[in-house]
Amino acid sequence: MSQDQLKVGEAQACFNVSRTHILKYTLEMYHKGLNEHKVISAPEVGMLENKVNLQARKWSKKWGIIESKQKATKEKGANLDEAISQTKKANDAVNEIDNLLIYALSIDDTVNWDNLKKKDSYPEKKPSKPIPKTKTEYPSEPKKEPIVFTLIEKLIKSKKERKIQDHENKYLTAISDWKNQKGIVDKFNIQLDQDYEIELRKWENDVSEWEKRKSIFLEKQKEFNAGIEKMKEAYLNKNTDSIIEYCDMVLNNSEYPETFPKNFELEYNPDNKILIIEYELPSFECLPQIKEVKYIATRNELKETPIPESQLQKMFDEAMYKITLRTIHELFEADVVNALEAISFNGWVKTINKATGKKENNCILSIQVKKNIFLEIDLSNVDPKTCFKNLKGVASSKLSSLTPVQPILQISKVDKRFVDSYEVANRIDNTTNLASMDWEDFEHLIRELFEKEFQSNGGEVKVTQASRDGGVDAIAFDPDPIRGGKIVIQAKRYTNTVGVSSVRDLYGTV
Repeated sequence: MSQDQLKVGEAQACFNVSRTHILKYTLEMYHKGLNEHKVISAPEVGMLENKVNLQARKWSKKWGIIESKQKATKEKGANLDEAISQTKKANDAVNEIDNLLIYALSIDDTVNWDNLKKKDSYPEKKPSKPIPKTKTEYPSEPKKEPIVFTLIEKLIKSKKERKIQDHENKYLTAISDWKNQKGIVDKFNIQLDQDYEIELRKWENDVSEWEKRKSIFLEKQKEFNAGIEKMKEAYLNKNTDSIIEYCDMVLNNSEYPETFPKNFELEYNPDNKILIIEYELPSFECLPQIKEVKYIATRNELKETPIPESQLQKMFDEAMYKITLRTIHELFEADVVNALEAISFNGWVKTINKATGKKENNCILSIQVKKNIFLEIDLSNVDPKTCFKNLKGVASSKLSSLTPVQPILQISKVDKRFVDSYEVANRIDNTTNLASMDWEDFEHLIRELFEKEFQSNGGEVKVTQASRDGGVDAIAFDPDPIRGGKIVIQAKRYTNTVGVSSVRDLYGTV
């Protein structure tokens, strides 16, 4: 996938309500070509990385298909087959919405802990041992051939002796050449042995480095899998945070159309065993918009026929009820330790108010249902809206109107770690000694200074309670999309340089 098409944000940690434990890590992904946005979340960084890679491959495959189609369309133009294909795709998208609830009933929603573990073999191939090169053999040693004399050479002694001498000289020359060639071969073969020894030592070093990398890979895999086992054990022991993590995994494993958001917040009360879900439902724009595609031969173009508004509104209402019942079903089915006695579900829709043009986030339906009552329902035969109403769910008669309703039970957004602020700067003049100022006044003064820095961009600074600050005196929230984020502030009113231990403690708190 081209890197200019895929944008992946930084991973962010999401804490529980008391901010004592990281529930999950999330990051945002965006594909420019597909114009698709995805929020990925997982309880572990390693799992998050796996999910990101999986989503990137899915988008890459999808974008590859689109690019191929675009190329084919450009080269061949729109044709009847393309119209049929797009119509089928549109029908499949509508059928997928129709089967949102039925599809989920065929899936086992229990988390398979073994499947979460990493079982990949080390991908890097072990270096191959070098093969010695074939040595050059010695040339054959010249043989002393018998001398054949002519009749004249036999009769004339001088001619015979000359021939004998010439024959001897040729033999000696051949022997000398043979010895020279033998020396060259010896030198060549010795060089081969030396080169092989160098290759062998390099191979042994490469194998040693390869084994180190493999050992690190397997050790990380072992640590990751041990973390999964620890997470499983904590869930089986009904640890509160682990129950939330488990429910988070169940909902993240649920497959919906790519256009649907997959954002939600969970809160679990171990005293009454109620799980509260603040769930972002898909808006109208997330639903299929095309009914069919026709090929207009006279204009050599494809014409899209949109789904009628009335049908779209009906589809929207049914989808909202199906998602609600499906989410509750998935969580109750996966609840193997019986940690959930009831679920309170609030469905929210982000949209633009056509009357004001402003963004709104409205809760359009809310329901609270007990597990024993819900499990008695045969979801394969129910009418989703009727079932929702029978379970005393709260919603307007037409969900497509996006009329807000009051949630039955809602996650508290109030952070009890913060205290009300007050003004200090207006009481300071040239006679004020900061070193002798009340410590609480000093913290609020620091808040005012940072607030003046960030207020032009809509920033906010809050002071923490002394008993709950964990070494933090104030928190600044900078909304700037580039430099912004959460800034942890610790105020030290020292007359000397702040010690290294204090800085290290603050780093640990961050």
